[in-house]
Amino acid sequence: MNDMDLKIKGKVPGPDSGIEVRKSLCAICDPNTQCGMDLYVKDGRIIKVAGMKEAPHSHGSLCSKGAALRQYIYSPERVLTPLRRTGERGSGEFEPISWDKALSEIAEKLNAIKDEFGPESVMFFAGYAKWARPYLTRFTMMFGSPNYLTESSTCATAMAMAHQLTYGAPAGPDLKNTDCIMFWSQNPSASGSLNLLNIQKKLDAGMKCIVIDPRVIDLAQRADVYLQIRPGTDGALALAMGHVIVEEGLYDKDFVENWTVGFNEYRELAADMAPEKAAVICGVSAADIRAAARLYATSKTACIQFSAAPVVHHTNGVQNYRAVFCLIPLTGNLDIAGGNRMNKPSIVYVPGGFPTREPQFMCIDRLAGMPERVGEARFPVWAKLTNQAQACDIPRQIRTGDPYPLKAFFALGLNYRMFAGSQDFIDALCELDLIVDVDLFLTDTAKYADYVLPACSSAERRELRCWPMGYIQFTQPAIEPLGQSKSDVEILAELSKHLGLDDELLESGMEACVNWILEPSGLTVEELNKHPEGMFVPGAKPPAERKYLNVGFNTPSGKAEFVSSLLAAVDREGYEELPSYREPEMSPVSQPDLAKEFPLILDTGSRLPMFQHTRMFRVPWARSLSPEPHADICPDDAAAAGIADGSWMKIITPRGQIRARAHLTKMVRKGDVHMYHDWPQANVNDLISGDYLDPISGFPGYRSSLCKIEAENAVEGGADND
Repeated sequence: MNDMDLKIKGKVPGPDSGIEVRKSLCAICDPNTQCGMDLYVKDGRIIKVAGMKEAPHSHGSLCSKGAALRQYIYSPERVLTPLRRTGERGSGEFEPISWDKALSEIAEKLNAIKDEFGPESVMFFAGYAKWARPYLTRFTMMFGSPNYLTESSTCATAMAMAHQLTYGAPAGPDLKNTDCIMFWSQNPSASGSLNLLNIQKKLDAGMKCIVIDPRVIDLAQRADVYLQIRPGTDGALALAMGHVIVEEGLYDKDFVENWTVGFNEYRELAADMAPEKAAVICGVSAADIRAAARLYATSKTACIQFSAAPVVHHTNGVQNYRAVFCLIPLTGNLDIAGGNRMNKPSIVYVPGGFPTREPQFMCIDRLAGMPERVGEARFPVWAKLTNQAQACDIPRQIRTGDPYPLKAFFALGLNYRMFAGSQDFIDALCELDLIVDVDLFLTDTAKYADYVLPACSSAERRELRCWPMGYIQFTQPAIEPLGQSKSDVEILAELSKHLGLDDELLESGMEACVNWILEPSGLTVEELNKHPEGMFVPGAKPPAERKYLNVGFNTPSGKAEFVSSLLAAVDREGYEELPSYREPEMSPVSQPDLAKEFPLILDTGSRLPMFQHTRMFRVPWARSLSPEPHADICPDDAAAAGIADGSWMKIITPRGQIRARAHLTKMVRKGDVHMYHDWPQANVNDLISGDYLDPISGFPGYRSSLCKIEAENAVEGGADND
């Protein structure tokens, strides 16, 4: 073997080997990670994937998902041409058609529906990845529909609402400067792993740590206080901590007096939740509750690392997190270094320390003249605090036509299994006149569409991203799009022309849009093109401390609110103005008779590091790490049911049953069953009613319902894709 053969075999880049390293990012996780990637390309094909060392957020690291990117991109299941349905919905029977014919037919049908039923009868949905959401939002507004929806109907938005109701905007943890961090149902080992190394370094340097989680996560081993609470009881625990902080005079009296409203009412509420009472509710010791409260309140600075969804995936979810977030202003840890700090997003939810015109680009101001959104009447505070419709209300409105008929659904990456009562959700969509899905693969969801349009991956398109340290990247395609696949933005721009929307900016293409969005920052596409690896934004600034001193808080009162003005204005059950604690609607306490037959708590939605929802199920490397659906159960519960480790078992709820492998582990609390979500052959979300929702946010109660487990004789399991 000569030197050239060795270079090619070793994938050594250079003019002689014909191998070029092209800078990119991984968009499988979204939106706060996007690890930088070096993609080794030869003859137009990616032959090697590596972490990009220049990336200041990922430092050359890659997780198992990113390492498997080639298998994801070159999957034999990629959709490579537009498809039109020929068989029954769900059959997967399609015929290829040209782009022009597909877009012409879709535009003709959408305009006909718009003319007969109004633009509000058409829904536009954004799933994964999230990078194209500003463009779809604008497209929806220009079409004239109020019904822009996202997978955030079940993820992150309810958490943000709890922040907004308390002090007007999300406030993220300042890990770099904090003396104490409280992880509240957030597991960086499985979600947000880029922070894990920094966390470990801070712990080594003496940072204090509190972990609150129903499972014994990795960080629990290093915590100064660990509270293994019963799922759905977060609000009771938070109020008990508030009880200790107020009773012992550990709260920030100056901040509370000058920058909060409703403290006296909150004091009375917390006074009724003594640690001894909360200990019974939560299943932890009163001493540990007191220890956690004192540690958080007496540390020089302290922050709360919250999660996107677990705490709000209960029928009391928003109030649970309101109670948690009240601890931040109570202790004066709001908008200070080392506490929880507010910072405006720059690009796709992420603050970069520089201004953009992304909000104006999305044209949200047009909502004011449109009909009400899906779910607006049912979830009025959701409608006040977000620009989205609530997708969990889609089945009800399709079937009732109240307040108007829904006729079409256009989606960028829809996964119907993410919704509670999944089959009911897709059955409702099948009553529509038109379904269009844009995706990389012919997923189980795409099989229900009338048209499937092929999207390309992050390696085949341009993508604008930023990171909190003031870094920005406008990627360049590492390879040509496979087959006839296109960027989501290119699809929207071309469809806009076919629809006659006359959106000159969007129809001019992504580079024109990026220049317009970035204008306040002084950045241009021309400059970004010189830095394919990304660049630090000149003049980018970290958020100022105590911004409220000049502008107040973005709440009706202008202050942090222990008593929510917005909730007080709604006379409905579950909309208490104080962050009161209620039991989950389906728990051993609230449903004791049902619990006699279904004695265990079913907690769904836990992450596995090799998967991102269903996105990696079809990737051999990732699937090999967890080839079959499984659930984590306590050895004591397994023994009582006669279930052996690794054996098949049934998970049964009043709605039905699924089968999964039993994984016996002491990380799980006795009485809990933790089932990983989205398995196509074991869809746990179908065991939960689509109406089992938080009354404020409309989020499903994924994390607290009742079930039982039974042993099953070992049989071979399937290996279906999504």
